[in-house]
Amino acid sequence: MSSVAIVYDEVFLRHEPPSWHPDSPERLMNIAVTLKAAGLWDRMTLLKPRRASIADLTRVHTPEHVEKMRTFGAGEIDPDTHSSAGTFEAASYAAGAVMEAVERCRNGEIRRAFCAVRPPGHHAEADRAMGFCIFNNVAVGARYAQTIGFGKVFIIDFDAHHGNGTQHIFEEDDSVFYFSTHQYPYYPNSGKDMERGTGKGEGYTYNVPILKGSGNKDYLAVYQDILPGVISRFGPDLILVSAGYDIHANDLHSSMRVTHEGILGIVRSILTSANVPMVFVLEGGYDHASLCDSVKITIEEMLKA
Repeated sequence: MSSVAIVYDEVFLRHEPPSWHPDSPERLMNIAVTLKAAGLWDRMTLLKPRRASIADLTRVHTPEHVEKMRTFGAGEIDPDTHSSAGTFEAASYAAGAVMEAVERCRNGEIRRAFCAVRPPGHHAEADRAMGFCIFNNVAVGARYAQTIGFGKVFIIDFDAHHGNGTQHIFEEDDSVFYFSTHQYPYYPNSGKDMERGTGKGEGYTYNVPILKGSGNKDYLAVYQDILPGVISRFGPDLILVSAGYDIHANDLHSSMRVTHEGILGIVRSILTSANVPMVFVLEGGYDHASLCDSVKITIEEMLKA
């Protein structure tokens, strides 16, 4: 069994927003094809996701939000966020995928995992879906991790958009650290550098707003020079990564100019920042070619680490 796992299932394809929507099932289908063609798929342990229960989801979401999503059916939740007949099931398994990876890490079966899931999660607030996201997959995984013995969890979010939901869920908590780089000003207009958490969570949120047009040099200055020290001071037991590849120069859903080389540098810096289990969870990335290449780069680095 490889110490690196991929968590994937065709259940994630059952989330079917309108045909014009950027978060299409083809995103994952193309990733799987790419990894298999590159010979990487068979080098990893394939894990099937579990389904997050209502109790699992309500560790971070309000019961009202979970029930609304369970009964919503097909339609527009907001102008960006859509539900289909299979969305609640797909979203429940997306959150459960992170739980499965975390538990396998805790049991010592694996050290690294990539959760190829959709819908994404980091915009989902405790009480509502938004920004393509139904449930906050990383947040559900972090809270579950703490129920099985991981005390301190560090979340890294390199998506082009700020993970408002993840920040807000943990902003009063000193046991979960949230570190984000993101284009600013940009959707969802949160993530200012002065946002550092509140109450006992003050100092456990670290935002690095990045101006549009920024590229490899700007990102690597953060991930090579700043991140390792922040992680070292916190001393996490587990690192979860909201891996959003819409920072790539070819992705029109942001104005960032990160290339393949930049993705490699970011991922390598994360993987070498601490000797603890790490789980990467897919967030954004909507240009299929650069998304597939970026995930391939990530997996190659995970297999080396």
